Amino acid sequence: MIKIGVTGSLASGKTTVAKIIKKGNFPYFNADNCVRNLYKKKIFVQQVKKKLNIKNNKNILKEVKKAFLQDKNVLKKLEKLAHPLVRKEMQRFLISNKNKKFLILEIPLLIESKLAKYFDIVIFVSSKRKNRVKRYLKKGGDLLTFSFLDKRQLKESEKMKFCDHVIVNNESLSVLKIKITNILKKYD
Repeated sequence: MIKIGVTGSLASGKTTVAKIIKKGNFPYFNADNCVRNLYKKKIFVQQVKKKLNIKNNKNILKEVKKAFLQDKNVLKKLEKLAHPLVRKEMQRFLISNKNKKFLILEIPLLIESKLAKYFDIVIFVSSKRKNRVKRYLKKGGDLLTFSFLDKRQLKESEKMKFCDHVIVNNESLSVLKIKITNILKKYD
């Protein structure tokens, strides 16, 4: 089993890269989807509300976003709640797919969470800031949140030091597919 970690800056194209690799019928784990699923669980939402002292019962994600934009320590509190649960799900994924040739795990904060040592291959997806902003806004995000989250991450140059491959995602989808294919050929 070869564990491929896909990471990169905010809105760099990590999911696109991981899904292209996944088309080889390889199991795929997405840490962001895992976090989204946590917010669908009543017990997790209750923990978040308690930890952040949120009284409003309406849109919890909207309240969380408002809270972390007002206080940058809020994100650290959320990560302390969510990251151990995401790691448990990741371990379940690894165990249930241990007989597969390749496993793809998309983890945005792979380097920041010091997880690189657990992967056989780490692919970093890079893209120009203007492209990333455009993608983030297209998905319904806003510039204030993008800037806040982007500043929280390590610089690309720092992250790249821990990665086996860097894919620059500033061109077309077909160029991106060629870059990914060239990397995977090395491990076939």
